[in-house]
Amino acid sequence: MTTKLNAPLKRELTIGGKPYTLTTSPEGLNLVPKGRRKGYRLSWDALVSGDAALATALAASVQNGPLGPGPRIPRASDSAGERGARTARRRHGSASH
Repeated sequence: MTTKLNAPLKRELTIGGKPYTLTTSPEGLNLVPKGRRKGYRLSWDALVSGDAALATALAASVQNGPLGPGPRIPRASDSAGERGARTARRRHGSASH
């Protein structure tokens, strides 16, 4: 017979050589890098309904996940010359535009 999950259950695991805390609760799963507050959250409803797979595919197409920054996308008004001028100003400490 299985035991009913009434309270959060925490376990530590290692993924890619880094420690994570997995919390299983009546609401769902929460996977967080050890020592951090934010991580990956998945409700049981989303898992069962298939929304989790859709959300995962969307997140992967938009950025590298909630923990890493996505790639820098240049603004439409940026030209190579404008980017080069900003980089040169940063390097040389000039604040004038």
